Amino acid sequence: MAPSRFSWSGLLGLSSHPSHDHHQSHHRLLPSYRDDSIVSAIPAEDVTKIAIRIRYLVEECVPCELAEELITQPHSRIITRKVVLAAKEAGGAEHRACVVFCLLTSKRWFKHQALVELWDADLHKLRAKACEMIAKYIIEDEDNMDYLLQQVLLKRYSIISDGAPTRPVNVIEQAVDLHALPVIASSGYQKCISYLWRGWLVQDENDPSSFVDYKNRDNTSFWPHLDPDRMRAPVYQNAFQLLVSILYLVLYTIVINTINAKGGLDIVEIILYIFTAGFIFDELTKFYKAGYHILGFWNAFNNTLYSLLVVSLAFRIVALGYPVDHDTEGGGDREKYNSLSYNLLALTAPMFYGRLLLYLDTVRFFGAMLVVLKVMMKESLIFFALLVVVIIGFLQAFIGMDVADDGVGDATLFILQAMVNAIMQSPDFSGFERFAHPFGIILYYIFTFVIMVILLNILIALYNSSYEDIYQNADDEYLALFSHKTMQFVRAPDENVFIAPFNLIEIFVLVIPFEWWLPKEQYEYLNDAIMGIIYSPLLFGAAIFETRTANEIRFNRQRGEADDDSIEEWEELQDQVDFEGDGWAKKVCDSKSNVEEEPAVVEVKKLRQEIDELKDMLKSLTKSLEAKKEDSSLI
Repeated sequence: MAPSRFSWSGLLGLSSHPSHDHHQSHHRLLPSYRDDSIVSAIPAEDVTKIAIRIRYLVEECVPCELAEELITQPHSRIITRKVVLAAKEAGGAEHRACVVFCLLTSKRWFKHQALVELWDADLHKLRAKACEMIAKYIIEDEDNMDYLLQQVLLKRYSIISDGAPTRPVNVIEQAVDLHALPVIASSGYQKCISYLWRGWLVQDENDPSSFVDYKNRDNTSFWPHLDPDRMRAPVYQNAFQLLVSILYLVLYTIVINTINAKGGLDIVEIILYIFTAGFIFDELTKFYKAGYHILGFWNAFNNTLYSLLVVSLAFRIVALGYPVDHDTEGGGDREKYNSLSYNLLALTAPMFYGRLLLYLDTVRFFGAMLVVLKVMMKESLIFFALLVVVIIGFLQAFIGMDVADDGVGDATLFILQAMVNAIMQSPDFSGFERFAHPFGIILYYIFTFVIMVILLNILIALYNSSYEDIYQNADDEYLALFSHKTMQFVRAPDENVFIAPFNLIEIFVLVIPFEWWLPKEQYEYLNDAIMGIIYSPLLFGAAIFETRTANEIRFNRQRGEADDDSIEEWEELQDQVDFEGDGWAKKVCDSKSNVEEEPAVVEVKKLRQEIDELKDMLKSLTKSLEAKKEDSSLI
């Protein structure tokens, strides 16, 4: 097993003492490692100097504001081969592995500079984009895949910030944190993500900062793959979470459709609330690992769901404190609290079904849709900020009119309901005809106009802009979402993977009674045994799948191809075709166009070549004439 970056004992106050990073200046989307023994693969001072070199290179190559297309287009005349080669040489032969990391660091610097220097924000954003494109080209130009994966993408590097090294991170994590889409969408990056997702690259047992190949990847035997540690592979964790989520939904469906009129808790309800407790502990774990940085839409969504379930359970427990008999004092209260509990439980039904989307984001259709929804939610903040200000202003005006009309503010509920109806595009003007006439109806018309014509159209425009921006880069956005999900499993993993609600077993059956006194070897063996029992159905399926995959890997290696290669239809007879021998390659070479240069540039080059030839002819002609003159003078 890999050394642990997180332990439940630390959260429970038993043994571990997590350290905090005071030098990481950029916003983190992923949980970070708690292991202080992880250090930069290259001294932080050297990495910082290389990043400064890269920054200078980009500043000189992008000296002024340009159209972004000139930076991002293929065969750009701004980001040329010479620029990419110069960036590669920034680290020299010894430290060239950290150049991509330094490019992402420079991108972060430029993005920060765009925020603090708004007068040059567009220029700095353009330079940040240039850093992404150079990093993308370096990744895609690297032919040595082992070097790319192990040294460039997965090695951890630090820079100097506030006089001290930052927490070491690798390019895979850095690109996700910075949402560097061109880097994430590069072929080498996605190959690395694919290997991490399948568990083909795992953390080294002796060095948690390094990743090594899964040694049984090409083992065609069944039993070596039946290993509880394989649950650390993101693909299996995601599959198990999806199964648990479906089971959670089934339990809820049974509970909400079999109401216990007397208020008692049956076995299905107990299991449902046990699952909820496990998910709540899982959310606490995420918050403990990464703090508020990890909190996002889905965390708020899940926490709202769990809070409603906890309140529903609380009302059920309160109801149990009252007698069942209606004739007894307080007998009616039992039915009232029981009904209130089930009403709250029914209220969570849309959230239970919506929660499935969280585990379906690995499917491209759902993934792209979730990215759009996420961006739309962020854009909605502008609308709601304006809406709150407008509502407060008009609400104060209406309440003031109500108090001035009869001296008593008794129409507040009516005012609030009418304002909400206007927001929902169903205004009720009849109620304001006699309200502080004529000022009430006039003010309500103004409020309706501001809400329905101005603010709601602003919201629609924001949504439309978000939709277009995302779907222009739908593939890249999906790859970024998939990479983020993969790194959530890989970055800062537990030593023992107990997925909610089985994390309750880890806490109350393993950590509290055993971890603080049991020897490490015996404790690890106990964890493996329990994980083997819990995950046995999934492990059997995974072992069968990996055995078949091992046969494919061996077949690919015999052909000299990559482990994840697959034979397509056009490749089946590839070895039986000789383009050079039958002259087809020469014919294609003569007929293809030069896409790297514009036609005008090609013609100018041809003209220049012809002029050079003409100059050579004139020089030779001049020399021959001079020679004839010399011969004639001698005669």
